[in-house]
Amino acid sequence: MIVAASTSCVTTMSLQDILDRLADLEYTNVELVIGEQQPILISELVAQYDSIIHTCRTSRRITPVAIYFEPDPTTPNYLELFKAACQLAKAIKIVVMTVRASIPGTPFNEEYERLRNLVHIAMSHGVVVGLQTEIGRMTEMPDTLESLCKSIKGLGVTLDPSHYIFNQSKPKDYESILNYVCHVRLRDTTPTQFQVRIGQGILEFGRLVIQLSKADYHRTLCVDLAQLPDVDSMAELRKMRLLLESLL
Repeated sequence: MIVAASTSCVTTMSLQDILDRLADLEYTNVELVIGEQQPILISELVAQYDSIIHTCRTSRRITPVAIYFEPDPTTPNYLELFKAACQLAKAIKIVVMTVRASIPGTPFNEEYERLRNLVHIAMSHGVVVGLQTEIGRMTEMPDTLESLCKSIKGLGVTLDPSHYIFNQSKPKDYESILNYVCHVRLRDTTPTQFQVRIGQGILEFGRLVIQLSKADYHRTLCVDLAQLPDVDSMAELRKMRLLLESLL
């Protein structure tokens, strides 16, 4: 397994500055977020395409290893934007791209067809699709996610354990989906707070690493920390890296 940080951990900077900042914190791998915030705006993905590729290819200190495709499935021109993201992934040799599930109430067959189409498009670019575990989405129930992965050949899981801890009376058991995991996003969490300072939550990082190892997982553990008020976010990023590296 390798440790990475998401570009969402550092905001209001250019892509080059974010990569440099994470490299200064001794991260050697990065997840690129394509969404509504800097550095890669979904609305400017096509216009920024060549610039993003140039920045990623010339950055020698840190390597892009995954893409988080943030847009909601109902976003206008979703498929065209997804195809552009796949082209970007192929150009900079990224294998895994995370997407979000539809909201609860969406017919299973409709979500099945949507995801099957995404997997087909992604595979033609050499990209693996990871469907994120997320509160308020169809993946908030591990059983539903397992059914989708069983039904769609090539569909993987982006495991974000915080969504199975926050707002739950007890953490949900997600062991049934571990064999489908292709990417992992992490922070510390409690049942009442989605993100807390490292060590103040209940996420058992050591147990998670053991579970993933038993499932033969060899990919990325990606740090995804929002900037909390009155908290040194750079110190938290450094602490999280050291914690994860100590477990590997």
